[in-house]
Amino acid sequence: MSILTPYIESAVVLDLFAGSGALGLEALSRGAASAVFVERGPAALDLIRSNIELLGVGDRARIVKGDAMRFVADLGAGAFDIAFADPPYAEDHATRLVETFRHLPFASILAVEHSSRIQLDGDTRIYGDTAITFCHAP
Repeated sequence: MSILTPYIESAVVLDLFAGSGALGLEALSRGAASAVFVERGPAALDLIRSNIELLGVGDRARIVKGDAMRFVADLGAGAFDIAFADPPYAEDHATRLVETFRHLPFASILAVEHSSRIQLDGDTRIYGDTAITFCHAP
């Protein structure tokens, strides 16, 4: 998150494969204007709702129940300022997500957490078994 700090203030943020919503909520706590959380798991959706309520950011948050890959397929170029994604490592969503972004950059910056065994096109930082790749729109 600290790498993106200069871009977060007033940003419109997308949190894909949101899980607990931690990435989007952290962005909101650092001054993002709004965040959209996309998640399909019922337990995770309940957790996101609970965390949004607990932090009192309901007026700046929107939850979308659904598949993250389908959600981004329907976006236009530049729909978001920053997009975070933490897809399941067992599936190859990270590669597909970056390919989708390269074809139609739906955010100015895409930050994807993935297994360090996968190489993605972008600025990749490796932290043990985890990597984060930052992709910038042209």
